[in-house]
This record gives sequence, structure tokens and C-alpha cells, in this order.
Amino acid sequence: MTGLDGSGDDPAGGPGDDAMALALQIADAVDGLTTLWSIAAQEARMRLSPHQLRALQILRAAPGLNLTTLAESMDIGMPTASRLCDRLEAAGLLERVLHPLKRREVQLNLTGHGQQVLDEVASRRTRALAEALAGMETDEREALARGMRGFLQAQDGLLPGADRPYSP
Repeated sequence: MTGLDGSGDDPAGGPGDDAMALALQIADAVDGLTTLWSIAAQEARMRLSPHQLRALQILRAAPGLNLTTLAESMDIGMPTASRLCDRLEAAGLLERVLHPLKRREVQLNLTGHGQQVLDEVASRRTRALAEALAGMETDEREALARGMRGFLQAQDGLLPGADRPYSP
């Protein structure tokens, strides 16, 4: 832990250490947000593993991907991606359809149920985040919003595809 609680236990450093100290504090906050996010997702009617949820989010953003592209997007092997899709298809969350122009290619698409599950997870996550934000003072929320805008602008160009808007 880095002391986001303001305990003052962090070692004192020079001016150059400010960015590193803040990075450590943000890492703690991201860990907390990840836990909040995960718990909210697990409270949905249909529990999905992080891999399953990520696959569905990728397919929502890019419908019709083939298995190879999905595996590459998730940085997993083809057999793992195939088993993942088998489970999602068995749960009624995705469907495999033949590509209209390429006879050997199969496209992966969300079903209506898959879309509903993603919508529910997103809604639960948003509500959980709103509850956490409601516990902050108004000026803290405003400062966080300003800081997030600045962070997003500063990271432009640092990440591959940062020039495109993020769409989960």
C-alpha cells in the first residue's frame, strides 16, 4: 500500500519523486476500483469469468470477429479461445455464423442475451462506482474529474490506438 489514506508513512523524497508517489497512489486506487468492478460484475444474474466478460466486450465492440482475431485480441491461444467460445455459446451469449463471403470463416456475434448480460454488468458497475463517488466531498469529486481529464489528455499517444476513443 502506498498510503492513499494519508497516513504519512511514505518515505519523503525529492521533487522528482512526486510523479512516482502519485503513480503508486493511483495504482492503489486502481486496485480498489478493480475489486469494486469485479464484485459488481459477479453480482449480475449470470456470473462470468473475467476472460468471458472480456471476450463479450470485445465482440460487442467489433461484431463478426473470427476466432483467430478474438484470440489475438485477448492474447490467448486458439484452443483456449475455442473452448471459451464453446462455453459462451452453450450459455446462449454468443453465436457462430458462417461468413457470408468466406465459406471457411466463422464469425462470432453476441446474442441478444449476451448484450443484456453486458448491459447488466455495466449498470451494476456504474451504480457501484456512483456509490463510492457519493461518499466523496463535492470538491473532491470535481478535483477527480479535472484530474481524470488531464490524465486522459496526457496519455494520448502513449498507448497504441490512443488516438481512437476507448470503447469497451
